[in-house]
Amino acid sequence: MMNDPVIPDYTSACISNIIPALMEHSAIGNGWLPDEVLKAEKTVLLLVDGLGHEQFLASKETGLAPNLEKMNLGRMMTVAPTTTATALTSLTTGRPPGEHGIVGYKVSVGNQVLNSLRWTTGGGTALNEINPSSFQPVPPFLGEEVPAISPVEFINSGFTEAHLRNTGYEGYFLPSNIPNLISKCLSEGSQLVYAYYDGLDKVGHIHGLGPFYDAEITFVDYLVGQIYKVLPSDTALIVTSDHGMVNVGDSVIEIDDSIMRRTDILSGEARFLWFHPTRNNHDSLFSDLEDLYSDCAWVRTKDQILDEGWFGRQISDQVKERLGEVALLAKEPIAFLDGKKLGPKLVGRHGSLTDAEVYVPLITTFKE
Repeated sequence: MMNDPVIPDYTSACISNIIPALMEHSAIGNGWLPDEVLKAEKTVLLLVDGLGHEQFLASKETGLAPNLEKMNLGRMMTVAPTTTATALTSLTTGRPPGEHGIVGYKVSVGNQVLNSLRWTTGGGTALNEINPSSFQPVPPFLGEEVPAISPVEFINSGFTEAHLRNTGYEGYFLPSNIPNLISKCLSEGSQLVYAYYDGLDKVGHIHGLGPFYDAEITFVDYLVGQIYKVLPSDTALIVTSDHGMVNVGDSVIEIDDSIMRRTDILSGEARFLWFHPTRNNHDSLFSDLEDLYSDCAWVRTKDQILDEGWFGRQISDQVKERLGEVALLAKEPIAFLDGKKLGPKLVGRHGSLTDAEVYVPLITTFKE
């Protein structure tokens, strides 16, 4: 059991610092980004959703990733919470979550909860009601137009507008399209190309860590090999991820009814839940959550989390309002769910601040 959550360090080897390091050749990348990457004429950044550092090391031991094994392997941190919407926005904007404002998978907005990946609330699509560019005001890629290669079905989504607006969006129908689209963007003069692949995360959620996940890592390795083949000379390739995963399966804890009766809404996700208490129930909720779940989870107040810089040191009052008053984070391989809204059964999950979820690989190579 872990004694303390792993709090991201936003001043060093964190995914929020990759884009500033590459685009500004910033000293913030010194020591953890190889010099050959920082000095390359062109760079391709591939984000493999759901590939934690621990999971990648396990795949290396069984020889599942021969192409990736030839490359330089480092380790870096993702952000808090360890969830896709927050992490991808930190990656593209180069800012901690407290500055860009997408502080979770499900975020409190007034008296509603926004699903930040689908850009929906309980009433359906929120595109007309919650403007993505206002909700997340930081320009991606430091305001420059960088090609973004991502699944075609996401092209007009609210989350795409929030974290990839004003990019040259290149939608792919199948993963086999990715290397050709990268080659196209590089040949057209782009110095930085960003590509996103979500297959591993999907497999992890559905099947967990095991043979299906391993088979998908083998495919990711093949994909990386195909990408490397199309790279021109003097080009760096970076492969990293937004979070790791843990197997949860049927290890689900339905939140006690007495807690839910004193909670207006829940935000976040099953391994990093925010409780928004009814009036005057902040203190009692905190103490009761500690009594019920401290053996398997961390319980923290919003003030504690802000003081410790979980979302970075700069956080606006508007963003603070999106957080609950008490957070419950799983430290064991479990999920916490509202018994009345169990949602889909997921085998693999993420969101909390364990080693397996926070640390992601930083895999780099350079084609001379």
